[in-house]
Amino acid sequence: MYATDIMRRTQIYITDEQAHLLESRSRTGGKTISELIRTAIDDTYRPRRTLSRADRARLARETAGAWRDFPETGRHYVERLRGSRRLARLHGRDGRG
Repeated sequence: MYATDIMRRTQIYITDEQAHLLESRSRTGGKTISELIRTAIDDTYRPRRTLSRADRARLARETAGAWRDFPETGRHYVERLRGSRRLARLHGRDGRG
């Protein structure tokens, strides 16, 4: 992506911890520190593509009914994943009437 882009040299100050993190990611990921910083900037500050109204409608039509053949309701699925007494535990009750 950056091979044909015109680059601007800049200097930044980072903490030792940030430098160690970048060096570690650079070694394990096979990318230069500059590439990691450019990617982080793009991921954080580059505007996201928003879907048009027509694209959102098309996506809704294509995915409508996707849950229809699932053996349980969405509520039951979430509760099974989270645990049935999760809210009671959060509120300090054991949930055992």
